[in-house]
Amino acid sequence: MKVAAIQMVSGTQVEPNLHTARALLAEAAQAGAELAVLPEYFCLMGHDDTDKLALQEPLGRGPIQDWLAAAARELALWIVGGTIPLAQDTPEPDRCRNASLAFAPTGERVAVYDKIHLFKFNDGSRVYDEAAVLVPGRRPVWFDLPSRDGHRWRVGMSVCYDLRFAELYRAYATQGADLLLMPSAFTHLTGQAHWEVLLRARAIENLSTVIAAAQGGRHENGRRTWGQSMVIDSWGQILAERAEGAGVVMADLSAAAVAERRRQLPALEHRVL
Repeated sequence: MKVAAIQMVSGTQVEPNLHTARALLAEAAQAGAELAVLPEYFCLMGHDDTDKLALQEPLGRGPIQDWLAAAARELALWIVGGTIPLAQDTPEPDRCRNASLAFAPTGERVAVYDKIHLFKFNDGSRVYDEAAVLVPGRRPVWFDLPSRDGHRWRVGMSVCYDLRFAELYRAYATQGADLLLMPSAFTHLTGQAHWEVLLRARAIENLSTVIAAAQGGRHENGRRTWGQSMVIDSWGQILAERAEGAGVVMADLSAAAVAERRRQLPALEHRVL
């Protein structure tokens, strides 16, 4: 299955971001991708963390969700919409969900995952606290994707800071996942130190393929994200990557290769905890 990780440098206005995302998705579809993954906050990187609150949509309706469904349908593409702000079931004016939504080529929404682990960091000069404006998700979410070659991929969903919590991905492997998704907006500081090694570790320890679609560059709001969107095979080898700037990272995934690696090294069968 040919897949695409979409890298962006999203700005503070929704419409230009959607225009850029649509062009990159079309490029991926024209190149033969079956699945394309957008980065975290592909629709907006605001001046303030609270800017996303004005965009929150109830699940099932709203301009960004409609845009994702239409893009999937028109491009005949499986699309995972990085993340968008969704309203809680019981709305709070000052907090929302950071949700990753998966759409089938029919335009049907097949999965919704709310980011479970919320980033907090303070080194004296930079302070991040996602819990100030976000509510955490509570459960892992996966969906099945039947590829054109007949294999049914089981896809485990996650977002950015989740990457540091290996137990989430082990839960997916236990459920038979062979493809793990990590749309992200890693800071430049933490990305430079940990991004690649964590991604490759998640692939290696779960003998699963990984698609990591990132924000990558200097944003209009002054923030700098790490980038390095990549696709990794189940042996931990990087198949394709992009350092910075908007673009499409494409690679071919082999379900047979995943199965063979798991046969050669049946580590998932050797767990005792």
